[in-house]
Amino acid sequence: MDIIKDTLENILKKMGIEASVLYQEGESLPDEDAESSPAVYNIEGDELGILIGRRGQTLACLQYIVKIIAANRIQGSLPSVVIDVNGYKQKRQQVLKELAERVAEQVESSGKSFTLEPMPAYERRIIHMALADYPGIRTESVGFGEDRKVSIIPTN
Repeated sequence: MDIIKDTLENILKKMGIEASVLYQEGESLPDEDAESSPAVYNIEGDELGILIGRRGQTLACLQYIVKIIAANRIQGSLPSVVIDVNGYKQKRQQVLKELAERVAEQVESSGKSFTLEPMPAYERRIIHMALADYPGIRTESVGFGEDRKVSIIPTN
């Protein structure tokens, strides 16, 4: 796990970004390929929006790059790793769960489907998981590439 932290700190240093990297074991942040609790590295500091990017794209790319570099350095498989910036993913997860529940209530009462805005795979997964046991509705991903979104559909 030190390799991941060192890799991340080196990248931030080369970018000229002053921030600290904190390891948080066992957090329940979403990750596309996570089957168990991922190792979470939270980057903390001021003015770090540049690391998040539009719709979290820069953060997703940073996470991918760090995983590739770290896997190369340890010459083996890497446990699931999530990189976050000032708790952005944790906050976004909560916002998405609340959005999913509000929209599900609307869909259930109106009987009409609703399609959310396009979002990355890990955010779509949050919506699907939040509504998996919600009675009277089902979810499905529609679209292609960066335009992929979640539709919330009444089952009746």
